Amino acid sequence: MVCINITAVLSSVFDGFEMYMMSRCNFNSTDPKDIEYIRSYYFRKVEFTRFDSSVGKFVGYTEYGVKNAEAWNNQPGQLARMRAKKETYCHNNIGVDYSAVLSKSAKPYVKLHSMITPSSHHPAMLVCSVYDFYPSKIKVSWLRDGKEITSDVTSTEEMADGDWYYQTHSHLEYTPRSGEKISCVVEHASLKEPLKTDWDPSSSMPESERNKLAIGASGLILGLILSLAGFIYYKRKSRVLISNHSI
Repeated sequence: MVCINITAVLSSVFDGFEMYMMSRCNFNSTDPKDIEYIRSYYFRKVEFTRFDSSVGKFVGYTEYGVKNAEAWNNQPGQLARMRAKKETYCHNNIGVDYSAVLSKSAKPYVKLHSMITPSSHHPAMLVCSVYDFYPSKIKVSWLRDGKEITSDVTSTEEMADGDWYYQTHSHLEYTPRSGEKISCVVEHASLKEPLKTDWDPSSSMPESERNKLAIGASGLILGLILSLAGFIYYKRKSRVLISNHSI
């Protein structure tokens, strides 16, 4: 359920404590039947009276609040105005929020990496980290040679970054096998099809080691090229010598 909070603070102060009122709309669609308007009254951070459109009247939570609720419930004009807030206050604002923000989505960014496993059951662990997605609902799963893995998988809840975006992390403990293919699959409202990221074991190698490996591979290729060039030169030189000897 999506919740919008709009707060109005009153200027009344009693013994250094402020009394304030908060109105909010709870909803999961723009349909009026899925909208709830709530107005709460607080003093010293304690809610003492509330109007809830689902109940249709005021309810008190303290001795003072009960007296207030009884008095306000006996005022037909006050109740009528509060019951109308669901339409006049919530419905209009929800339409704006849906069109401006809530109907939008942001594609996730996926990073797959290995880490030391704390478990003694498996020697390896992969972490699929998913960042910068909106809305928060998302599904992260694992494939091993095309088949979904359901055991030895743990995932965090979707965590808000504080800037409308979310992140989540899924951990897979496993025992590596030669030639296998492990993938992290992300499904989200912003994606037309699932986003699959394959694990590359070489990506877990430190950068210095990867550089050494690249330099070694380059040297090997260069050596093969030079050897091939020398062999071709030798063969051609041999044919020239044989031809001259025959003459």
